Amino acid sequence: MKLIFVTGGVVSSLGKGIVTASLASLLRSRGVKLKIRKLDPYLNVDPGTMSPYQHGEVYVTDDGYETDLDLGHYERFTDITCSKNDSISSGKIYSSILSKERKGEYLGSTVQVIPHVTEEIKKFIKKSTNKDDVIICEIGGTVGDIESLPFLEAIRQFKNENYLDTLLIHLTLLPYIETSGEVKTKPTQHSVKELLNSGIQPDVIVCRSNKKISKDEIQKISLFCNVPSNAVIPSYDVDSIYQVPNLLSKSKLDDLVIKKLHIKPPKKKDLTKWINFEILESRAKEDVKIYIIGKYVNLKDSYKSLYEAIYHAGVHNKANVIIKWLDSETINSKNVSELLKSASGILIPGGFGNRGINGKIEAIKFARENQIPFLGICLGMQLSIIEFAKNVLKIKNSGSSEFGNYKNNLISLMTEWNFKNKKIKRDKDTDLGATMRLGSYPCHIKVNSLASKIYKSKLIKERHRHRYEVNPKFRIQLEKKGLIFSGFSKDKKLLEIIENKNHKWFLGVQFHPELKSKPFKPHPIFLSFIKNSLDHKND
Repeated sequence: MKLIFVTGGVVSSLGKGIVTASLASLLRSRGVKLKIRKLDPYLNVDPGTMSPYQHGEVYVTDDGYETDLDLGHYERFTDITCSKNDSISSGKIYSSILSKERKGEYLGSTVQVIPHVTEEIKKFIKKSTNKDDVIICEIGGTVGDIESLPFLEAIRQFKNENYLDTLLIHLTLLPYIETSGEVKTKPTQHSVKELLNSGIQPDVIVCRSNKKISKDEIQKISLFCNVPSNAVIPSYDVDSIYQVPNLLSKSKLDDLVIKKLHIKPPKKKDLTKWINFEILESRAKEDVKIYIIGKYVNLKDSYKSLYEAIYHAGVHNKANVIIKWLDSETINSKNVSELLKSASGILIPGGFGNRGINGKIEAIKFARENQIPFLGICLGMQLSIIEFAKNVLKIKNSGSSEFGNYKNNLISLMTEWNFKNKKIKRDKDTDLGATMRLGSYPCHIKVNSLASKIYKSKLIKERHRHRYEVNPKFRIQLEKKGLIFSGFSKDKKLLEIIENKNHKWFLGVQFHPELKSKPFKPHPIFLSFIKNSLDHKND
């Protein structure tokens, strides 16, 4: 088994995840069997309870694990289905060690970072990898962070134990100084020095830059960082992240990795699908405005998978999707018409908590009354039910038990359904980590519904991340007025998809379809949403 580690230096957000995913896609195109893993130094067991402003979106795997958003890149670029074993945090490592220590598994030893923490990291990296030729591990954070030291030490040990089968790629920034007109290599030199302080020599240096890197600068990096000049790989800014695999292929990164690790790929590289996607991107001409109403709109990574899913659907519809991000707290009944009048489509994404709820409900009402294509995801679906109940059925004192004590809880915890005339008290100190319906679940689709036309199937599987469910006791009232439930769990207790039969395209889903969209296989819901948004614009 070969091991590739990807580290970052100088600054964060250089694109380690994209480089890792791109390299994996290049190796996969040659038939190499591999896994990709993300090692995060933070002490949270997983990012499930972290604010999107802190860490971006939470990506959910099929097996129901809350992970870093980079696993979304891995799946989108490679078509690999990631699992809980592919997301490793310091919190996960220490939690495992402390559990073992309490059980007496260390036989009286003093538990230390070396060897216990580093050995645990190595075990997690190698877990369930018997059928793979290569494991690619991206290390979160930046070299020099104190939290990263145990991971770097584990890498050092791996390289010492498996010298010919281990390769380290270091991603750095080459800043361009406008006043002097120069690309500076010194930050890269210092970043490599930090790695050397940890006992690690990088084998390949990938240099991010928005300016052309000259041969002299490549030679300088090669000389001072002790790597061959052909192992200094330029990575320039591109118009789309989906052009990065082709860019790195032209720089021969994958050829270099295969040579250094003595990999014998089963077949020749085939980049046809990436080239074809670039051609499709260039054909996206017609503008279409999609308004996304949320509360984390100031950080695009908060809705990373959603952004990519819309982009995939736009490309395949030959449309240039212009996303307008609107903070739901800025919307009210007086300004909603002015804010949304130019929308070709309106989308309410998932979320938690009651901040900005009224603004989202106003946006849903505007979409429903003005026949604007609407997609509600998770909380967006639940709020569309609440909006319908309030404004069409005129059900007073209605809402979700997540937000308060209502006489008519259209949305509630499943435990609240089982107790008639009893109020369920929720402990404020309840453990919130991984207590939701998480991962892939089947959904049965009603025939002749909008959902059946979109999916062209009676049974689908989609990924979930939520605690609250639609209370089925209100179903008959809602359907009498035109809000149709077209997707259910097998026992029909859990309501998964809603449609409005009096609207030309109005869909709400309890799951997160954006998590399964890929550039070559855009999700059918987003394909249909963008197509109908284009039709609405051209009406």
